[in-house]
Order: sequence, then C-alpha cells, then structure tokens
Amino acid sequence: MLPNHRIGSVVDTQETCVISGEPPIFKNKPQLAADSSGPQPLDINTTGMLRKMAFWRSFRPLYTDTNSRRGRLQTLARWGVRIVYTLVAVECGYIAGLLPDWEQFLHGPVQKSSFIQHYEYEQSQHRDWPRLQWYPIELQQIPKHVIRAVIVAEDSRFFEHQGFDQTAFMDAMEFNLSQGRVIYGASTISQQTIKNYLLSPSRNPLRKLHEAILTYAMEQNVGKKRIMEIYLNIAEFGRGIYGVEAAARHYWGKSAHQLSLEEAIDLAATLPGPVTNNPDTRSRFFRRHREKIRRHLSRDTVAKLSPG
Repeated sequence: MLPNHRIGSVVDTQETCVISGEPPIFKNKPQLAADSSGPQPLDINTTGMLRKMAFWRSFRPLYTDTNSRRGRLQTLARWGVRIVYTLVAVECGYIAGLLPDWEQFLHGPVQKSSFIQHYEYEQSQHRDWPRLQWYPIELQQIPKHVIRAVIVAEDSRFFEHQGFDQTAFMDAMEFNLSQGRVIYGASTISQQTIKNYLLSPSRNPLRKLHEAILTYAMEQNVGKKRIMEIYLNIAEFGRGIYGVEAAARHYWGKSAHQLSLEEAIDLAATLPGPVTNNPDTRSRFFRRHREKIRRHLSRDTVAKLSPG
C-alpha cells in the first residue's frame, strides 16, 4: 500500500500533484482541498490507478509513438531479437542432442551410422535394392596401402589439419567457379565421418553448420587413427555396401586384409560416387579418377600413419 499522504489545497491547473517526491503523474488535474480534520488516505481505487499509471509510465519509451514508422521499427527489432534468441536456443539443444558419448565413440566396435540406418529403412521401401552389406573391422586389419589410397583420394592433408582443410576448400571453389558449376567439394575425411555417422543425407545449410560444429568437437576428443577407423567402416562403396570389408567381399570375394594395391586404388576411386562409379560399372569418371590416384600414390606425397 502507498503511505498516507497529505493532500494540499487546490493547485494550479498547469501544475501536477506530487506524491512522496515521485515524478508528476497527473497533469492539468486540480486537487480538491482536504478535509480540515487532518490527513486523508487515498481510497483503494485511486491507489490502484496510481500504481497502474506508474507501471505503464515506466514503459513509456517502448510504447510512445507506436503508430509512427520509428515505433513500428523498434517493435519489429525487439521481436526480431527474441526470434533470433529462440532459434539459437533451439539449435543449441538440437546439437547437444546429436553429440555422442565421446568415450564410447573412442573405444569398442564401430556402430551403425546414420546413413546405414537410413539405407535399411529405404531398402525396406524398395525391395529391388540389394540387402545391406556391412562388416566392421579394426584398423589393424586394413592394409596401409588401402588407407593411403583413400587419403590421396579424399583428404591428402588428413593428418595435418584439425578437421577443415582451407587450402583444399579454396582450390575447389576456384575450380568450381571457373567451370560455372559445382564439380568438386572440399569436405575432409573428418567432416565426412561426422556426416555419415551422425547426420542425415539431407542437403541444407543447417546440416552443413551442424557438420562443422560436430567436426570441431570430434577433432578435440578423438584421435586421427580412430576417425580413420570409423570412416573406413561406414563409407559407402556401392548401393548397400558400407565399409572396406564389405566392399572387398562384394567386388573381389576376399577379406580387406588381402587387398592388393590395385584393388585399393579401385576402392579409393569409388568414393566420390559409389553407386554409379565403382569396380563393377568402371565408368569413365571412375577410370580417370583411378589414374589420378595412382599418379599421386607414385609420388608418395601422403604422410604415413602417425599415432592418433
């Protein structure tokens, strides 16, 4: 409750009544003289009205001139900020839900990726698609020349960068601009691992943002050798064929540890477009890509495996 106030005699209509030293609230309103018997309390209705007026007056800068162009812009700006904060909060929650348990990610057998699970669903809707072939194995069971061929084909600076290869990105963009269309991407093996393992096949700017954030997080928590092990077990090498072990069995009827150098080059040349470019189709693109990988391997420009 407001304290009792002494009400003075009638004041000039150009002045305002002053209550407890607070800023004037009512203007141009004469006040009746108080009863001579002494101080009179404000009635409940007057007190409530004063409170309401004081409350809304505190928002005066926000509500004045709302019909003007400036007022409308201020309102839109405030709502825009609120919407941005809401979207950021939603995005943070979504990404937090995608983050794996890094300890589990680091150790134990490789789990089915998001892409593999998506293929299983699609295969159930398309009975003409081949059944899933996926046999995860440890990195020690994969020959080093297979690993080197994949690095040459997909990410020559894999052991040097921290998830993102700016040089490759700039080279790819320059070439794509010169051709007037997107021909080459610049995703690193780390980015591809995150995309295949945690995200969906959808193509949109938000997915690329999620991919970048999760790639950075993975690089801070997981070593290069483990990233390579996961990638070689979930990469697609043909419709329904995931991982180097499944590819070796499908194309040559042998285990991955028995693959020759030529077969390793074939596998690496499959990665850009595995459904249409693989050792079975031997498309023109596949053959050209295969020769390019062979030339780079002969120069021995790829770093050897280092402790991850």
